[in-house]
Amino acid sequence: MRHLLTAAKRLLVGKDNDEEVRADGGTVEESSGLRDRLDSDLIESSPFWLPPFLLMGFFVYGAIAWNALISLTDHSGFGPIDYSSLDFEMYTRAFNDSQFIVAARNTVVLIVSFIVVCLVIGLVLAILLDRQIRFKNGFRTIYLLPMSLSFVVTAQFWLWLYNVEDGIVNGILGVVGLGPYSWIGDPQLVLGAVVFALVWQFSGYTMVVYLATLQSIPDEHYEAARVDGASTIKMYWRVIIPQLRNAMVSATVVLMVFALKAFDFLYALVGGYRPPKGADILPTLMVRTAYSRNEFAYGSAIAILLFLLALSIVAPYLYHQHKHGNL
Repeated sequence: MRHLLTAAKRLLVGKDNDEEVRADGGTVEESSGLRDRLDSDLIESSPFWLPPFLLMGFFVYGAIAWNALISLTDHSGFGPIDYSSLDFEMYTRAFNDSQFIVAARNTVVLIVSFIVVCLVIGLVLAILLDRQIRFKNGFRTIYLLPMSLSFVVTAQFWLWLYNVEDGIVNGILGVVGLGPYSWIGDPQLVLGAVVFALVWQFSGYTMVVYLATLQSIPDEHYEAARVDGASTIKMYWRVIIPQLRNAMVSATVVLMVFALKAFDFLYALVGGYRPPKGADILPTLMVRTAYSRNEFAYGSAIAILLFLLALSIVAPYLYHQHKHGNL
């Protein structure tokens, strides 16, 4: 492949060496935009990045574009798709659909509450472990262990913990005279119960991200804050936590991806596309619309709106990374 690129470059440029002899015996290299592009690392490395780029573009971004096209049709069932009449009827239907409004509200509540609580708990755990407490390696493993579990295991584990009759959660609350509560069956409690289970599983990830950044901060920053008379709380609030901004942004994006995967958790929790009442989110509504009611155009419109919701969070992060030269 490298030889083919070299031959193509010679054909396009015309000769191997564009250097001219100067009057003093030196040489002057002619500037050529085409030659500069051919000599660039981008072209030289194309055999390595171009094939996977094309495959990903076709199977990922091509699929997204096809899904967007289907959302503009009225397709339902398993017959051929009619592309002759394209409009935004499915999007208009979504914004007038009470089920979509409720699912969108639950999705935003789940994402925001899950991310905020995970960031706070992860930060507190990271600061405690960074204070050189005893058995910190053991605590770090214990906090990170739930992340290694699949959504199926986590859902069944918390289904048992939330059991109304003999669940541990109601057992503990019963000691102080509270409950029992139907955590999964009560529409007012089920979304909070799902968020709590997801926080239990993924707060360890946030702790690791924060802890890695805390341990990279030079000791001089801590010593300078102490010399200035700052208390421990002021030292972390004004000196240390501002340096965790990049870690917080990265963790937020990853947590959002985890939150959008709550479909797996809800599916394993009830064993079907219909989540408990009060816990319907956009991914469950999208799958139920497409594969239970066979309304593929409406399901595609919900998928595109969910994609735009995710993009509204990921795009500022990508712009931030590009602006600072990390992309």
